[in-house]
Parts: sequence; C-alpha cells; structure tokens
Amino acid sequence: MKHKWLSIITVFALMISIIIPTSASATTNNVNAINEKLGVPIVVYGANLSEEERATVKEALQVSKEAEIDEITVSGDDLIKYIKDSNASSRMYSSAKITRQEAGKGLVISIVTPENITEVTSEVYANAMLTAGIEDAKVEIAAPKPVTGHSALVGIYKAYEVKTGETLDIERTDVANDELSIATQIAQNANISDEQIAELLTSIKQKISEMDPATKEEVAKIVEDQLTALNIQLSDQDRQLLIDLMDRISNLDIDFNKLSEQLTNLTKEFEERFGDVLQDEGFWTGVKNFFTNLIDTISSWFK
Repeated sequence: MKHKWLSIITVFALMISIIIPTSASATTNNVNAINEKLGVPIVVYGANLSEEERATVKEALQVSKEAEIDEITVSGDDLIKYIKDSNASSRMYSSAKITRQEAGKGLVISIVTPENITEVTSEVYANAMLTAGIEDAKVEIAAPKPVTGHSALVGIYKAYEVKTGETLDIERTDVANDELSIATQIAQNANISDEQIAELLTSIKQKISEMDPATKEEVAKIVEDQLTALNIQLSDQDRQLLIDLMDRISNLDIDFNKLSEQLTNLTKEFEERFGDVLQDEGFWTGVKNFFTNLIDTISSWFK
C-alpha cells in the first residue's frame, strides 16, 4: 500500500507540473520589485470581510509577494458615489489588486478565485472598466466565498482614483455598472457563453467607435448587425436592453479612438490566451484521454 500512495503522489506531482506553467514556479519565491515610475500596487478590500476572510483574500491576491502595497477598503458609501440609485447598506466582499501599467499596455484582468466569482467574467470586467474610463492596468480579483462579483468593480473605481489622482466620470461608472448587470442577464437568458457576450460587447463598441452613430436608430442597426454576425439570438426585451445600453455609451464623453485601441488590445489579448488552444481539437482530445487513462489507472490500484 505504501508503494501505491507513493505512486499516487508522483502522478499528481506530474499533473501539477503539466497544468501549472513553469514560469509561475520560477517566480514563486521572489518578491516583485517596486515600480518607481508607476507606483506600488493597491489592494482594495470589501468592507464586510471578516479578519479571516481578509486573510484569505490576501493570500489569493499574493499580497506577500509585493515589496510594498497600498491598502484601502470599499464600502456601501463608495457604491452610492459611483453608481446611481444604489444601496449604501449593500454587502461588499469581492476585492481586487490593481497594478498600473505603461500607457498602451491595455487591461489585463485575472479572476484568481473563479469558484467564488459566480457571475462576472474577466472579459466583462474589462469591457465595463473601459466604459468607466479605466485603462492600462493589471487587475486581479478575489473573493473568500461565492459572490456575484459586482462590488469588485466599485473597489476598482476607488482604487484607480486613489492611485492615479484622476476623477472618474460618474455617468461613465454608472453606465459601466449597468453594462455589467445587462451582460450577465443576457448571457443567462440567451444561454450563451461568457466569451460570446464579451465578444459581442467588444464588437459593438468597436463599431460605435468606427462609425460614430448620430441617432439611436443607427446604434440599433449596429447592434443588430453584430448580433447577426456572431449568430446570437436575443429576446426582444434583451435586445432592447442592449440597444439602450449602447445608445447611452455612444452618448458618453468618450475618446472613442482611444477606446478602440484599448478594445483592440483586449481582443488580441483574449485571442492570444484562448484562440489556438480552443481551436485545437487534438489538444483537448489528448487531455481527455490523459485524464481518462489516469482515472482508470488510479482506480485499478484500489481493486
């Protein structure tokens, strides 16, 4: 039996080495250097975290790997500052670490506790942040227990203002929050993937930036064209929600040329992360066969 357990440990060590990139282990014991130009990362914690939950979030965000950090808390008072008609007594749990990047680097979003952020995806976060006016940042999001993930966006707003000294346009942050909610609703109602809703939002915004629609009817045409191009079917109600949202976005005081550049960066980053692998059926067949054989082998050890 001892030899069986040693074999199990060996196999799982092999699995971990396959799944986790080598580059990750190479930096595990290193402390990130302080960026003297852009400043240290800022970590924003949900105000309703217990001490134990806060410690869990710190570990997930690898706070100990930073030579220095700034820390703030986001509460219901911040919620009503950035989002109209919101509830100051809302519970805030999802948290984030924000690290500024050089201009032109775009947004890089990572949900480090995907099992606990139940509704909002990294691509939807990125789209909403661009709508709000946040760009060129690495953002990592975590929660200690299952939550929708909406409060993290408010924390990111606050952290961005603290870190940059800039003041975000409240109209834009409010629209961005609506975008987050509508994207989640449409994805659920239309039974489409997170990747599809993110691609839809990005493509519509890119067309708006290129075509500069002057009327709501022109916005509606862009929305309809992109739905057709991506073969996405929506109910009349959800289609109208999307048109109303995009009409609000088109009327914001946004530099759409700059937004288009950031959206293009987001699209490229998404394709680089998933494109080749998602299209490689041989890769996934190999993965499936590997784990099927592995399960069969482990099961035989206990027979």
